[in-house]
Amino acid sequence: MYFQQHSSFKSRSNPSMIHNQEKVIEVTGEGSIAVTPNLAEIMIGAITENQRLSIAQAENSKIIANVLESLFKLNIAKEQIQTAVYRIEPQYHYEEGKSSLIGYQVTHLLQVTIDNMEKTGLVIDTAVNSGANSVSMIQFKVSNSDGYYHQALSLAVKNARNKAMTIATSLGGTLHRYPLKVEEEIPRIGPVPYQAASFQLESALPPIQAGELNISAVIRVQYSYD
Repeated sequence: MYFQQHSSFKSRSNPSMIHNQEKVIEVTGEGSIAVTPNLAEIMIGAITENQRLSIAQAENSKIIANVLESLFKLNIAKEQIQTAVYRIEPQYHYEEGKSSLIGYQVTHLLQVTIDNMEKTGLVIDTAVNSGANSVSMIQFKVSNSDGYYHQALSLAVKNARNKAMTIATSLGGTLHRYPLKVEEEIPRIGPVPYQAASFQLESALPPIQAGELNISAVIRVQYSYD
């Protein structure tokens, strides 16, 4: 946050003709809204390995089919499920500087969007009981983030003006009503991650708490003052 003086009238031939000095204050305004997430995105699926690719693929496809069937029974619509990752990786054994192919790993991960937060744990348990052996990430989001961001932006504008007014008053000046310049920084609207990469399928999943999502806005504003 800084303030400076700019000359609004200049003459090369006669510097004494500078009559009007424009005093400028630049401040950063910040605003934040705490929102309870209403969407959960889960990355869940199957990782299979076998010496033969066809067998690894067949085992993987069977698990995914069972998982999908179990999710449909929970009234999760097809539109809420999409393939996020499908990957085939050869597996090698390295010894004495030489490598030999020992099999294949097939990874198929589904991104499942849940619009009923209370179902999050149930969806994971159901998928795991149906054969899923990978839960890599859970993220919590809010569906109408634009509306909340606009609220945060309004708070950022008020915050910037209050800062500028404090500075101008402290300097014995009067802040002009309208800003000279307003710049919006990149919005900070992100999902709340629930780290599940270390989730052990053999143990019970800990209680999942969505918490709150902070939607923030930051602007830079220039005001003039007398």
